[in-house]
Amino acid sequence: MSLRVLALLVLLSIQNLFAQQLSPEASIRVLTIGPGYNLNDAFGHSAFHIQDHSQNIDMVFNYGVYDFDTPNFYTKFAQGKLHYLIGVNYFDDFMLMYKRQNRTVQSQELDLDTGQKQALFDYLLENYKPENRRYLYDFFYNNCATKIRDVLQTAVGEPIVFHEPEAFQPQTFRTLIQDNLKTNSWGSMGIDLALGSVIDQTATAEEHMFLPEYIHTFFSSATLGNSNKKLVKQDKTLYTKQAINSNKSSFFTSPIFVLGVIGLFIVIITYFDFIKGKRSRWLDFTISVLTGVIGLLLLLLWFATDHTATAQNYNLLWAFPLNIILGIQLLKKQPKPWVIKFLKFLFIMLALMAFHWSVGIQVFAPVLIPLLLALVIRYMYLVYYLKNEKL
Repeated sequence: MSLRVLALLVLLSIQNLFAQQLSPEASIRVLTIGPGYNLNDAFGHSAFHIQDHSQNIDMVFNYGVYDFDTPNFYTKFAQGKLHYLIGVNYFDDFMLMYKRQNRTVQSQELDLDTGQKQALFDYLLENYKPENRRYLYDFFYNNCATKIRDVLQTAVGEPIVFHEPEAFQPQTFRTLIQDNLKTNSWGSMGIDLALGSVIDQTATAEEHMFLPEYIHTFFSSATLGNSNKKLVKQDKTLYTKQAINSNKSSFFTSPIFVLGVIGLFIVIITYFDFIKGKRSRWLDFTISVLTGVIGLLLLLLWFATDHTATAQNYNLLWAFPLNIILGIQLLKKQPKPWVIKFLKFLFIMLALMAFHWSVGIQVFAPVLIPLLLALVIRYMYLVYYLKNEKL
């Protein structure tokens, strides 16, 4: 069956559900899907499962669906202005998809009364209407997981109290992200590069629920209102991820190896420059322009987008936008006198970066260390060389 035919059938089913009353036997569950193998699904997924056999209802509502028909999709994604959708699937199709992806699926049946179930069901149906189904996505505060928590709190009509689980240890947003990634991966490095110091603050207990695994954890201990009635009455695993021999990515394409080779290359060229008493202008131009361009992109992410997590990014201490101007000067045989002061300034900036890292103001990507050390060595040599050249 084609995807278009399946989507049409789901749409027709949804249209038939409007104004339909759930029976007393209906159940509502929260589904938590484990991490996948790609960066975009490395943090898991969450969904509502509405089941009522007497009404032939067995549907899954989930937030965080891409709308690739959005004009200027990638531009809006970069700007933090992209709207996501609420999606609906047949439960069997939903399960089949995640079984094929070999991702664990856990189910928590909610202990709601008939009125609360109906209210939540009506809310989801109303949310699925074309005029309502889009929402402005935010990775930390308005994603597939937080939507589950917020929609439930809005629809059930009584407060939900989330208790801290036993032995709960608050963590920073960055730690919560990186716990789901391999440190020596391009995805991990990209996140540490693009996101600023604002994510190095400790998340509150409720803020941990931007991750589906914490939706499952906090829902397990949550209570309804002042009754101390448990929110979840049954918790079970529908599918367990199978152990397979996955193809491990090659170390030789990993960031620590690539940046290590680049750093070693810079150090070797610097050594031969020192021995020969010369300066490889092409290397200085390349380093300065590349770090400057990276810095310019980080600056745009900070000030020219609606992303909240890209603010206060101190990666600018090593990737400084004005390095582009420095590169133009270093390409010349006789740079301007101010270049020496600028290079000393860059050295101080790298020292400030080390300070920020050591006191926890911002945690940087560890795989950058070989490159950063090479930059320190190169800047020191350039100051030495240009000073002696002036003598």
